[in-house]
Amino acid sequence: MARLNINGTVYDVDAEPETPLLWAIREQVGLTGTKFGCGIAACGACTVHVDGIATRSCVTTIADVTEDQKITTIEGISPDSSHAVQQAWLELDVPQCGYCQSGQIMAAVALLDSNPNPTDEDIDAEMSNICRCGTYNRIRAGIKRAAELL
Repeated sequence: MARLNINGTVYDVDAEPETPLLWAIREQVGLTGTKFGCGIAACGACTVHVDGIATRSCVTTIADVTEDQKITTIEGISPDSSHAVQQAWLELDVPQCGYCQSGQIMAAVALLDSNPNPTDEDIDAEMSNICRCGTYNRIRAGIKRAAELL
């Protein structure tokens, strides 16, 4: 049994310690906005925040996180999609298929939290998530627009 603080609520998760955080979030807690992509921390579809740090939940086990650490999923960014990154994504129609976008948004929020006015080079260095549709220019524009809205 593990206790996880997800989006401000503490959940008792009945799973083996080596269970990926991704599966605890999706299967045990029922928050399905965090996506499975690759299972090897390469794509970023599973990105969540652990104490504000963008973290690939497919390779982070539930034993790696304590009850004192705050886990934030895409559902926890804002209750009504009012976060500046979400608003910029909507305004600029950033997603194409949308599958990777929850991870992209989580990575963008972490980037802007640490660097509220990133350059193209900063964005390229920090946004390592993969988008099969190739919406990288729209993602960059969305991050810049969100920076203006913050």
